Amino acid sequence: MDQITQHILEEVAGLHAIPEGAYNIRENGKSIGRSSTDEIEIGTREDGKGLVVKIKAGTKNKSVHIPVVISQSGLTEVVYNDFYIGEDADVTIIAGCGIHNAGNDASKHDGIHSFFVGKNAKVKYVEKHYGSGDGNGERIMNPETIVEMEENSYMEMDTVQIKGVDSTIRKTNAKLKDGAKLVVMERLMTHGKQHAESYFDVYCNGADSGANVVSRSVAKEDSYQKFCSRLIGNAACSGHTECDAIIMDNAKISAVPELEANHPDAALIHEAAIGKIAGEQIVKLMTLGLSEEEAEEKIVEGFLR
Repeated sequence: MDQITQHILEEVAGLHAIPEGAYNIRENGKSIGRSSTDEIEIGTREDGKGLVVKIKAGTKNKSVHIPVVISQSGLTEVVYNDFYIGEDADVTIIAGCGIHNAGNDASKHDGIHSFFVGKNAKVKYVEKHYGSGDGNGERIMNPETIVEMEENSYMEMDTVQIKGVDSTIRKTNAKLKDGAKLVVMERLMTHGKQHAESYFDVYCNGADSGANVVSRSVAKEDSYQKFCSRLIGNAACSGHTECDAIIMDNAKISAVPELEANHPDAALIHEAAIGKIAGEQIVKLMTLGLSEEEAEEKIVEGFLR
């Protein structure tokens, strides 16, 4: 792997070398490395357009890495990855996409990930998007996550986009059965003329199912963000969605939380707050020796942590 690929893998997946265990590394539209284990099998979809990852029932404390790297200007791809998590498994899935564009043509990656989470299974899904390169070509990523959760399963999603992505439309659709719990933390920062939209549709279909969808974002300069979160309670369930955003410079932010209760025991809550950094926070840090710009950076860093 060249230095660009190594740097992107470190940014999006925390990899400094080839990982142990199960992994698939994709670069410029092709797999450049793959490994399965006795508990986690990684194969190619029948249509050749992505992966099928099968995690055996009862698998405990294992991880699988599936990062994507694009360093070819003008490359456009759509990838479909399907994950089947067996009953009572406990796994971490680390995905991420990094685009380095040093050319003039747009590079684009659309990743559609479908998760089928078995009964009593526990999944942590980490997805980070990153862009770099000094070319004029756009870096575009449109991730879509589809989740089907069986009884008493648990899924935690940690999605991060902090730097370098010019345009993104992020979609998540989840359906929860009895006792299933979904926790989502989205962290997002845009600058320049970047454009980011996030859409969540979560269906709490089972008794005692629950969802907590939280977005923290910072919009700088002339960028634009839109956050739409829709919780649908079709049973005795609980749901909470929250958007907390910092707006700076000439940026624009739209937050659209929506609740739909179709059962008398559906308890749903939404919160949304958009505002600038409080002046007293900046002044306090400046008294400690930081410049105004450094103070803003520290506040933003802490907010997105």
